Amino acid sequence: MLKLQEFVDYIFTSIPPIYLIIGSTVIFIVMTTFVYTMRAKASNKPIQVKKIILPPLFMSTGMLMFLFTEFQVPWAQVVEASLVGLVFSIFLIKTTKFERKEDGIYLKKSKAFLVILFSLLILRMIGKIVLSNTIDVGELGGMFFILAFSMILPWRIGMLVKYKQLEKSSK
Repeated sequence: MLKLQEFVDYIFTSIPPIYLIIGSTVIFIVMTTFVYTMRAKASNKPIQVKKIILPPLFMSTGMLMFLFTEFQVPWAQVVEASLVGLVFSIFLIKTTKFERKEDGIYLKKSKAFLVILFSLLILRMIGKIVLSNTIDVGELGGMFFILAFSMILPWRIGMLVKYKQLEKSSK
């Protein structure tokens, strides 16, 4: 663990913050594209409960980042990031819809989902640019992780509730 902490310290002291911000933004753009592609493909197959539940579980492993001091966030910022994530999740919950077909329950395609994803991308980029002047890059990364997790977890719970309601009503 000490070697890993030294490596993280080295990255944050030797790479200029602007490059870390640009790199994390590029990764976010790639992930956004990946999520949209996966969602488009998922709408062609019946959805299953495990496909709803697993993404937040996999993402929760990212909480390990908070073991490193560079990523630790004060409680006030944890609350702020969580509340922003919860607000964003409302849009995702509202635009996620399912439909019953003869061979299962499907996720409906939504143009609003793409608009929301790109809006979040733009808001994230603006937020990083504005906040990087006053908040350390590692701490900012921790805040954006908290924001993303607090957006995805309620969204997936909302999806599960909608899925179960449709499943129950179709029996």
